[in-house]
Amino acid sequence: MIDINEVIETNKMIEQENLDVRTITLGISLLDCADNNLEVLNKKIYDKITTVAKELVATGKAIERELGIPIVNKRISVTPIALVGSCACKSPEDYVTIAKTLDKAAKEVGVNFIGGYSALVSKGMTTGDHHLIQSIPEALSVTERVCSSVNVGSTKTGIDMDAVKLLGEIILKTAEYTKDRDSIGCAKLVVFCNAPDDNPFMAGAFHGVTEGDAVINVGVSGPGVVKNALKRVTGADFETLCETVKTTAFKITRVGQLVAREASKRLNIPFGIIDLSLAPTPAVGDSIAEIFQEMGLEQAGAPGTTAALALLNDNVKKGGVMASSYVGGLSGAFIPVSEDKGMIEAVQLGALSLEKLEAMTCVCSVGLDMIAIPGDTKATTISGIIADEMAIGMINQKTTAVRLIPVIGKKVGDMVEFGGLLGYAPVMPVNRFSCDDFINRGGRIPAPIHSFKN
Repeated sequence: MIDINEVIETNKMIEQENLDVRTITLGISLLDCADNNLEVLNKKIYDKITTVAKELVATGKAIERELGIPIVNKRISVTPIALVGSCACKSPEDYVTIAKTLDKAAKEVGVNFIGGYSALVSKGMTTGDHHLIQSIPEALSVTERVCSSVNVGSTKTGIDMDAVKLLGEIILKTAEYTKDRDSIGCAKLVVFCNAPDDNPFMAGAFHGVTEGDAVINVGVSGPGVVKNALKRVTGADFETLCETVKTTAFKITRVGQLVAREASKRLNIPFGIIDLSLAPTPAVGDSIAEIFQEMGLEQAGAPGTTAALALLNDNVKKGGVMASSYVGGLSGAFIPVSEDKGMIEAVQLGALSLEKLEAMTCVCSVGLDMIAIPGDTKATTISGIIADEMAIGMINQKTTAVRLIPVIGKKVGDMVEFGGLLGYAPVMPVNRFSCDDFINRGGRIPAPIHSFKN
């Protein structure tokens, strides 16, 4: 039972500490839409999404109104489109028609993003995978709400370096296609290692093939709540610090569990997972970097930052799994630059570099996220950064991701405005030494020895 003190405490977290349910994401399987006729395929996709998701937004708003819990986004994820479209799509242009269908369906049901314009190529690419990846720049430039992801590696299979090389080129091309909007297309494209099937957060969400026909996944976020909890234990030892984070994460997850169960019941769709990720926003007081400062660091990036992030991530997970039997997705702490006011400030002050961010990704819940880099960065350099991040994920048996934005026409130190939750970012310097010969080798980096556990 939830007692009155818990209700009062939750209200305070919502009203004063930026606690919110970041997203209710409805996952929809499109496997039964597959058809060898492109026109029929598009009609099936549109009809299924608009039928299954027709009450999603209204239901989310009703729960928000009745429970008093902010639900910031209502979103949809679908089966990776490279799989769904492989029979009908004979060219990249054919896949673009599906992107337009997804965008039209998302607008019809009123969600802000639809994820799943994706391919899973950790061991190799089929013709359909290749066509979809080639179509990404155009697809993201002609749609508003479509998000794309490509999984290029895993602990079990290794890293497909042909895909890594190709994605460096595709990211630059996407930047070029949307250069009139500060290359914002790249903000909707994520490259993964060990991508989870049940991630509700954009831009990397897709409905995995291990999932049922439809599922409700909820993402909860509360960096401000954790920061304020830590204020009350200033100067305390690490045991107290850990216990405070754990207890706070438990309370945050309980809010998500309540919303998820309610949405599942009202929509008559199974509840999947709660993703407890401390996902920041550009708002004051809603920052992961400010949590580090509350722990005792002058700025994010100072010595001790990786240890502080490891502590935070681990105890967020420990608290979350006690509050819900179904914690999944990414669950931990995101460290995007453009979406976190404290991280932006740390970059501007010179406390935080791309190399330090890479070190932090060894212990965060995702990876190099929402980082603006100079528009003249070479494709092979981007591929090299992706390869490094994929290696961290593969070796450490964790999800890692890259969302880099080479902003055409911008140089180091320039500011880029993306708007909304995507925020704003200073363009960060990139190591200019060449990795061309390494990236151009082609082939696959094999799985690590500890992947052989059968």
